[in-house]
Amino acid sequence: MKIFKERIKLSTEILKNKGLSFIPTMGGLHKGHISLIKKSKKFKRKILVSIFVNPKQFNKKDDYRNYPRTLNKDIKILEKLKVHYLFIPSYEEVYGFKPKKKIYLDKTSNKLCGFFRKGHFKGVVDVVNRLIEIVKPKYIFFGKKDYQQLYLIKKHILKRKIILKVIECETIREKNGVALSTRNLKLMAKEKKIASNIYHYLKNIKKNKENRFDSKMINKFKKKVLKLGADKIDYLENYNIKKMVKEMNINKNTKLFIAYFIGKVRLIDNI
Repeated sequence: MKIFKERIKLSTEILKNKGLSFIPTMGGLHKGHISLIKKSKKFKRKILVSIFVNPKQFNKKDDYRNYPRTLNKDIKILEKLKVHYLFIPSYEEVYGFKPKKKIYLDKTSNKLCGFFRKGHFKGVVDVVNRLIEIVKPKYIFFGKKDYQQLYLIKKHILKRKIILKVIECETIREKNGVALSTRNLKLMAKEKKIASNIYHYLKNIKKNKENRFDSKMINKFKKKVLKLGADKIDYLENYNIKKMVKEMNINKNTKLFIAYFIGKVRLIDNI
């Protein structure tokens, strides 16, 4: 595996490749990231992974400072998976140039996480846009756990007519049902149990097609989630994933979206 820290050296190296498979990450690699890499192998392209903890998508400085960083462990994982290239840029390497494409931020960026984390999705789309311009991949891989992020990146790529195929990958979960996330590293065993109970409760809500998501029922569901051990809930909504709009009824095009805190750890999921 070749490791690059400078975008110019990386660009020179990958110029000879006819399009790469690209997995952008913030490190703290887990089985979810590994599943993206394994899926990328099926596309018979050289694989490039980036690790960059992007400060512009954090709306709290403490959250950025405390974000889990496990670079040495990450490198070992990537070497074992026989990834071809690893890009570990500094802030200046990512933000020290003017991208050719202006970012497009769909109006749905103000909903759900966008409402509670001001500027978050602008930071996400900006950094992905910049990394795409550096890497110029043929395929880019994202998990469905961060579904709103995936939706907005796809909108940007479509609107800006970027020639690139977005590959959506299923959410990978721990045995207890909790969606894998780098933030899970900050949870104690008893807190993981709380997250597991919340997941199974929401899964049962989703199974009952007669549940309606009016304000009365949503409040009832939220109270139960708090009773199960969540310390705070940012949102719990039923959304149409094709349009990213609220829906009253559960159907094949809807998912339950939740963001909640256990202690200081913020967890998100869609079920």
